[in-house]
Amino acid sequence: MAISEVLLITPARHGDERGWFSETFRQSALIEAGFDGGVFVQDNHVRSTGRGVLRGLHFQAPPHAQDKLVRCVRGAILDVAVDIRKGSPTFGRWVGAELSADNGRQLLAPKGFAHGYCTLTDDCEVIYKVTDYYAPQAEGQLRWSDPALAIDWGAPAGEITTNARDAAAPLLSELDSPFGYGA
Repeated sequence: MAISEVLLITPARHGDERGWFSETFRQSALIEAGFDGGVFVQDNHVRSTGRGVLRGLHFQAPPHAQDKLVRCVRGAILDVAVDIRKGSPTFGRWVGAELSADNGRQLLAPKGFAHGYCTLTDDCEVIYKVTDYYAPQAEGQLRWSDPALAIDWGAPAGEITTNARDAAAPLLSELDSPFGYGA
């Protein structure tokens, strides 16, 4: 990926006439891919019924910061990570990848990145692992439609559905990021 800390992982699928088998999580494989974060402690499962549903851009501040390992198990999404680490050479830049039930890819968004996704098909399900428990007092967000980010979500802005909280999130220029580069 264009930002080296964000990892795109494609677990192997072993198939025959019955279908396929895939080992979707193996800590040692993540370490081999370059992930040196903590242990995953919680799984989340999200269903979105329509195309153009946008969730994000979210993060949790330290001491409850989370690494996220995201995969789409039904439909397809554009998954995005935005670097919000103060002093980072890639601060404010984003990377994204299409994750789908068909391609089996996973995106690892590390601590210090705001994360979000937009559904590219109707009836999507996303499962993601995190390295710290949900802590509402540590929630942070960044506006998905910030012109300074210029994220191409794969759907026209007028066709995107989000909630009021995400629509009113701070712009990058207003964000007091709790993350520092190299911290």
